Amino acid sequence: MERQEFLSKLGIGLVAVCTGCSLVSCGGKSSNPGPSTGGNTPPPAKGTGNLFNVDLSSQLPNIGDSTTQDGVILVRIADGNTAAAFTAVQVACTHQGNSIGYNAGQGIFICPAHGSEFSKTGAVVQGPAALPLQKYTVTISGSTLTVSA
Repeated sequence: MERQEFLSKLGIGLVAVCTGCSLVSCGGKSSNPGPSTGGNTPPPAKGTGNLFNVDLSSQLPNIGDSTTQDGVILVRIADGNTAAAFTAVQVACTHQGNSIGYNAGQGIFICPAHGSEFSKTGAVVQGPAALPLQKYTVTISGSTLTVSA
């Protein structure tokens, strides 16, 4: 079943089940409310310094491995212990603040709530999110990876 067909059938099912109810969180033509944390830890502001460290000798050994700390999701996207082998972005979707996850097979971040998709750099690939994810700096010294804002 193609994605479009699935979403179409899902929509028909939701209408049948929710006749007369208000789907506030997926409301039709409202404008994008901008960044929200949806009850999650707010993303750290730029310039706040080092956020957290990861010991690469024991953590994130495989491509697709991730950890979430202090409102940031850090993902290993390639082999090797270089900064380019990792990406760190805010974990709160810019649509309504739900926590995103990383899909290693597709190489993108996905919000499970409304389907927004983001590139490895945090750029919006598919809405409803209109704003990119904040990206953080990754540096490596020896086996210590540091994420900073």
